[in-house]
Amino acid sequence: MANLRVSLVQTDLVWDDPAANCAQIEEKLSDLAGKTDVIVLPEMFATGFSMTPTGAEIGKGPALQWMQLQANRLGALVIGSLKVKQQNAFFNRLYAVQPDGAFTSYDKRHLFRMGAEHEFYQSGDKQVIVSYKGWNLALFICYDLRFPVWSRNVGMAYDAAIYVANWPAPRANAWRTLLQARAIENLSYVIGVNRVGIDANALDYVGDSLLVDFKGALQLDLASQDQILTCELSATELVEFRAKFPAHLDADSFNLSSL
Repeated sequence: MANLRVSLVQTDLVWDDPAANCAQIEEKLSDLAGKTDVIVLPEMFATGFSMTPTGAEIGKGPALQWMQLQANRLGALVIGSLKVKQQNAFFNRLYAVQPDGAFTSYDKRHLFRMGAEHEFYQSGDKQVIVSYKGWNLALFICYDLRFPVWSRNVGMAYDAAIYVANWPAPRANAWRTLLQARAIENLSYVIGVNRVGIDANALDYVGDSLLVDFKGALQLDLASQDQILTCELSATELVEFRAKFPAHLDADSFNLSSL
């Protein structure tokens, strides 16, 4: 388990236009080849947080193929969520795509009812951890962040939790606070990637993408800039801290059998 370089992509999004979003993000990623191991995009990076069928992926659609192309071209794991249509249902689905084209997916568990997400999308029911370069990465989407039981790092199963988001400006304090809380309570790195700009519903996003270490300290803070920043996660520091401060050994046992 060597150190892991993670790049946070904080960007504005074009509403319901996957081709435009993929093109503008591809240009921004062009300098990352050989300089990073993991690239994290915002939630629904191809469309914005949209409750319409427009731009939905069906099967192995163009946006997923674009992710595979970027993963191969850049030699990195590419992570981002897409609007997906499967049979007659829609899902907010997070993909983790490896350089060889193989991918893992996670369907958002907690749907944001205040934005009527639960009226358009179907909820997932499985937690997902993907392994890459010796690191175990737990996949989550936006509103999942508010539910610590779902994020619980049972048995230190993951080394970093990744939350992709479209988290509006009025709740920015909650976003920042909860990312740090999840890191502290789970003895894990936490990566939160949000968008910037104003969407078609006039919602303002100020970014605040963060990379937080296992003590809750900020390693990266993208503030409100449209930018990409990269940070190296230390495997040695993570392992040593967990050995020195094994709070997980005193955690309450539980299961999610009620789902």
